[in-house]
Amino acid sequence: MRRIAGRIYVPDAQGRFFPYRALWVREGRVAGLEPGRGEGEVVLPGFHDAHVHVWKVGQLLTDLLDLRGVGSLEELARLLRERDRGLPPGVWLLGRGWNEAELGGVPDRGFLDRVVPGRPVLLTRTCAHIHAANTDALRRAGLTPDTPSPPGGEVRYQEGLLLERAYGLVERALPRRTVEDYRRYVLAGARHLLSRGITSALEAGADPLLLEAYRSLDREGLLPIRVSVLAILRPDGEETTYPLPEPYRSDRLVIAGVKLFADGGLSGASAAVSRPYREVGGKGVLRLSAQEVFELALPAHRRGLFVATHAIGDVAIREVLQAYAALYREAPLPVRHRVEHFGLPGPRELALARALGVWAVPQPIFLAELRANFLRYLPEGFLSRCYNLERMERAGLRVAYSSDAPVVREVSPLQGALAAARMPLAGGGVPFGRALFRYLRPEASGLEAARLQPGQRADLVVFSQDPFRHPEEARVVRVEVDGETVFSDG
Repeated sequence: MRRIAGRIYVPDAQGRFFPYRALWVREGRVAGLEPGRGEGEVVLPGFHDAHVHVWKVGQLLTDLLDLRGVGSLEELARLLRERDRGLPPGVWLLGRGWNEAELGGVPDRGFLDRVVPGRPVLLTRTCAHIHAANTDALRRAGLTPDTPSPPGGEVRYQEGLLLERAYGLVERALPRRTVEDYRRYVLAGARHLLSRGITSALEAGADPLLLEAYRSLDREGLLPIRVSVLAILRPDGEETTYPLPEPYRSDRLVIAGVKLFADGGLSGASAAVSRPYREVGGKGVLRLSAQEVFELALPAHRRGLFVATHAIGDVAIREVLQAYAALYREAPLPVRHRVEHFGLPGPRELALARALGVWAVPQPIFLAELRANFLRYLPEGFLSRCYNLERMERAGLRVAYSSDAPVVREVSPLQGALAAARMPLAGGGVPFGRALFRYLRPEASGLEAARLQPGQRADLVVFSQDPFRHPEEARVVRVEVDGETVFSDG
């Protein structure tokens, strides 16, 4: 048995943190706690990111041109030309993370044709719901000015923009990822999460190849964090669906849920809303109606798989909750479904979410990194709804926080909790400790609770300073999973 002495913070079931002076670990689990305020190492439970794209974090770190934070079209052009010079002829130039609010404009087809002629270019917006392509990329994909938009998507050929499910029309022409590619991305992404104190995560969407990559990593004992993986039911650009995944559960990997998309992104004004967006107009894209969500989700619901549906706008949230209510009426099973993002709920949606007992999974860090987009596009009267975390607390919802990285640059739960506490668009913030507790809810993702209570997994984070006293300066110096060090900063 091993004793870890220091200032050990352990939350109770209500999310209140209490200090202990030591923690005992035996066979990977917490064997006991010694009451009292200690000194030395500052220890918290390992964090859970309830909605993150682990493999995409790794892909952006290793293979893609990272465009997050690029501040002008001129800077973007310079980065694209640099990448172009380093690629073999004919190879796709792929990037992710542009934001027109930071660039001062959209990198449309004309811009990309001028900057990188003679090579297919595809740049994914930070939200991953809008993609910018040059003429070579559209030609490789077989798109023409007469190509119709698919259901739940939009092709804007003249601008070179592909919205929502229209991305699938170009994705088919991209080089095919392999299981080995996915394995490499997952490991790189997981290492990055560990550096921020995250010991478990929900992988928010996986195709069959990615599912196989996760299973193979788990079988070989290579997964450094615990992951719950959502299997995508319907790929972009397709009307067919993937088969339901076979349930899988081990110490490090769980496959027990499926993913649907009901609308687009809020920062790019494609989430389905009931009032027109400012500046760009329109009411976004509703990708699935309540009836469609119900029909797609019912087989999974009957199998005991939880359904996690992307729904940001008030219209999409309402449709999804109505579908979930119909699922429970059709088959009253003890399956707790989720609404991913839950960005613009109104009073009716808050009440229905509580009545159904579903999980809401918002991203507090959006309030910091995507704030300018929200202020620019949100319909009149919607600021008071936008990721109003305090209102979710008062409504008594089941809430788990997340980052949705690599949509954002900052994956740290400490920074997310600070955004929840200090950067609300309306109303008051959520107290820092309460917000931090929302990053300790692995049960929202079908994983075992791990909050350093006796009997639970010894997944923990050691900080350079006390996060409750110095949250901006606190740095992750060591991370343990099952009581074994998996990350050390020096």
